Amino acid sequence: MDPAYNFGISTYKLAVRLASLKNRKARLMLDGQSQTFDYLREHLDPSGGYIWIHASSLGEFEQGRPLIEMIRSNHPQARIVLSFFSPSGYEVRKNYNQVDAVCYLPFDLPGNVTKFLDLVKPSMAIFVKYEFWGNYLQELHRRGVPTYSISAIFRPSQVFFKPWGGKMRKILSCFTKLYVQNEESRQLLAGIGIDQVEVSGDTRFDRVAHIREQTKQFPTIENFVSNARLTVVMGSSWEPDEDLMIPYFNSHPDIKLIIAPHEFDRERLLAIMSRIKRPAGLFSQALPATSSQLDCIIIDSFGLLSSLYRYGQIAMIGGGFGAGIHNLNEAAVYGMPVIFGPNYHKFSEAKDLIACGGGFAVSNADDFSTVMDRLLSDDAELRRAGMVAESYIQSHLGATEFIYEQIKKHIK
Repeated sequence: MDPAYNFGISTYKLAVRLASLKNRKARLMLDGQSQTFDYLREHLDPSGGYIWIHASSLGEFEQGRPLIEMIRSNHPQARIVLSFFSPSGYEVRKNYNQVDAVCYLPFDLPGNVTKFLDLVKPSMAIFVKYEFWGNYLQELHRRGVPTYSISAIFRPSQVFFKPWGGKMRKILSCFTKLYVQNEESRQLLAGIGIDQVEVSGDTRFDRVAHIREQTKQFPTIENFVSNARLTVVMGSSWEPDEDLMIPYFNSHPDIKLIIAPHEFDRERLLAIMSRIKRPAGLFSQALPATSSQLDCIIIDSFGLLSSLYRYGQIAMIGGGFGAGIHNLNEAAVYGMPVIFGPNYHKFSEAKDLIACGGGFAVSNADDFSTVMDRLLSDDAELRRAGMVAESYIQSHLGATEFIYEQIKKHIK
């Protein structure tokens, strides 16, 4: 890439280094990146030939996971390296057993790029959703490595489509093919001369369908909901989401509530507990024999939420009052309507679920109460909204197999 791009990456690296003085995630990133090359030398076969799959964070990993596991299932001999940029992905999945190595991806600077690719010697590279690192992509292209973007989605606001975005547009031509989520993305790319594009859909749909098939059972939660008229599951919640849900729950004794906060350090858990005026407890402390006496259970463990949705009839998904909503599909696959905040416009599934009547966007407490009152008072409407949400998920399955069938010729 040109000097301006490299200067920008160097500046970003410096900003992360400064942030690391106070920010734990920034420290984890820098510490992890500093160990990447030694780790790869120790764990990889020098002959290389690895399929390299890169996900920025945990959400992108979940999009890439169905393809990783399809490759592993059909090609057990394949070698796979999984890289992350964010600690929220790496720290959770660093022991993922379907790949041969998991590491942090070093900053996109020419020296790092050469060292990384010389160690991995990839036979194929797959980037999930939003990952467009110019130096890595140009060097992969120069080396003739088949390189793919999967579950990508493009919007007019992105730099590629701005008058000053010429250099960033150029890196898109480094992909062998871009597998995009929708026709709008394909048309946007065609408008800037990028035509090695297929509309494949979003692999996240396949992932949530698989999770539903393999869903875990929790005796504590089963007993908790056994005497409930209706249970709401609030997933990946932040404080603004709880500002709507908790007061409503406190004044509606006919519903039970499962809260799975996005972050749950001790201070956060205590703050949530202090606001609940009905019998409540932490999941880690609740007992199956007595959990039915509680009206609210707060989840204080990772990795449970995607299975917990099966115990509810309505889901409220967090993040919509901040940077953006979390995974709607994890809840909708169980045939339940989903409620979320107003910052949903970057998410095609949110717009689609609103259009079909399986999703509801709310901006304030009055909006939230209106939606909840309607769903609680009309069983037929609740069933209908849940059915269309589930049908929406079912109609979007198949992206993983579509992509796999096209790239499998490069798997050794």
